[in-house]
Amino acid sequence: MMMLGLGSVGLVLLSLAVQSGHGAQDSAVWSREETTERNYYTRYHNMSEITAWMEQMKRENPDVVSSMVYGQTYERRNITLLKIGLSSTGRKKAIWMDCGIHAREWIAPAFCQYFVREILRTYKTDTKVNEMMKNLDFYITPVLNVDGYIYSWHNESTRLWRKSRSPGTGGCTCYGTDLNRNFYANWGMVGVSTDCCFETYCGTKALSESEAWAVTDMLGKMREDILAFLTIHSYGQLILVPYGHPNISAPNYDELMEVGLGAAKAIKAVHGMDYTVGTSPDVLYANSGSSRDFARLIGIPLSFTFELRDKGEHGFELPEDQIQPTCEEAYAGAQHIITYTHDKAFYSYAATVRATLWTTLLAAWVSSATLP
Repeated sequence: MMMLGLGSVGLVLLSLAVQSGHGAQDSAVWSREETTERNYYTRYHNMSEITAWMEQMKRENPDVVSSMVYGQTYERRNITLLKIGLSSTGRKKAIWMDCGIHAREWIAPAFCQYFVREILRTYKTDTKVNEMMKNLDFYITPVLNVDGYIYSWHNESTRLWRKSRSPGTGGCTCYGTDLNRNFYANWGMVGVSTDCCFETYCGTKALSESEAWAVTDMLGKMREDILAFLTIHSYGQLILVPYGHPNISAPNYDELMEVGLGAAKAIKAVHGMDYTVGTSPDVLYANSGSSRDFARLIGIPLSFTFELRDKGEHGFELPEDQIQPTCEEAYAGAQHIITYTHDKAFYSYAATVRATLWTTLLAAWVSSATLP
């Protein structure tokens, strides 16, 4: 796809698939569509459009946006992220965000696009966003399960496809593995199926899927730099903290809950929507092998799953008129977590020094005041 003129006056989308040979979205078929920038972020977009949008973000923001291919899907499509941040001579800390690990959750990629648009729109004028862009790099994958996402766009019968598109093994004729049950985090223990026809099929082994392996490899390489891990899903209006196993608790559970509850408060302040915060066994169901749990397991301190709107009225087929309000409130929640993460990393030491200095001065003053 080629995209021209992404601005307030409008844009022209010339849809040409840029990925090789798998279905209608990958074929050299052009379509023309005129819209405004505002309207672009109030609609769902297929993979070709999202790919073109990523290229456009790089072209329009060459000083702060780059892309990286960090893996391939079963059907040999690239898994690509956008790296966003101001240049620095030193090593920077990072925030990870991925969307679209489950194909049918279309609101998730829409949110990743919205999030990118907002930080690029505001970092020059919002001092806090600018500060975070100086200190942090954002690694954002708009669509992780590329094969599944493309398949969910084929027709009405595939719209609710969840899994990857790898074929079954051992005589099973069904397709796909639940990528969010395939990570090396209590893999295969609870909340999974070993039947490849089930939606929660966890695969033949941990990391049997190339998509899960790609994320694992990236997180492993960056584990010392990533301060927070956010994976975006729908639906349920939940903020989930590790772990999915009912008998395992994160060592910083209290902190995760405090930060999550703060995010839920920020979300409610936007459009009045209530989000429930807790571990998956407490507020949803037990599960294992999730990317959220894996991130916490390898030492990334702040790891959250966002389950966006709604609570079941529309489910995975959230109407397009709810995209903007959903993204606005989720952005507020994500920003709360990211701001907390940033300030903890870059201000906690300074705050400790200031507090120690103040205590010393206060003690000296009290001592002098009590001298005869």
